[in-house]
Amino acid sequence: MDEQTRKLLEECSIGCKMAVSSLKQISEYIKDSNLMKLVEDYISRHKELEDEAVSTLADSGNDAKDPGAVSSAFAWFTTEVKLTFNNDNSQIAKLLMNGCNMGIKTLGERMNTLNQADKNAHALAQKIIKTEQNLMKELQPYL
Repeated sequence: MDEQTRKLLEECSIGCKMAVSSLKQISEYIKDSNLMKLVEDYISRHKELEDEAVSTLADSGNDAKDPGAVSSAFAWFTTEVKLTFNNDNSQIAKLLMNGCNMGIKTLGERMNTLNQADKNAHALAQKIIKTEQNLMKELQPYL
């Protein structure tokens, strides 16, 4: 596996891990059963996408990376502070949409800088971006 493919797959894995972590953290504040079902569905989707990235890396003898400790801690703390003061559906939807937007931007940038990665890695990154876009659409009614 070439370096660009490995790096893009690592970014896919890291992004999905962060998404799952954030979705689980936020789910503790959700009171609406429909919103909870939506979040649970996207936790499952992100885990499947992460498994695909990790499996592809493992098949070539590479290990998946974990998100950076500082960025993970900052994201967790920011979410906790915001939801402590306001945990209604609108606030939850806004936080999740912000996370989706960050994921789309980060992965999109990495796809552009790692443009020599193989087509399967690019296809997985596109699938993750599409998942984020779909989640944002499904969250709009909660704003």
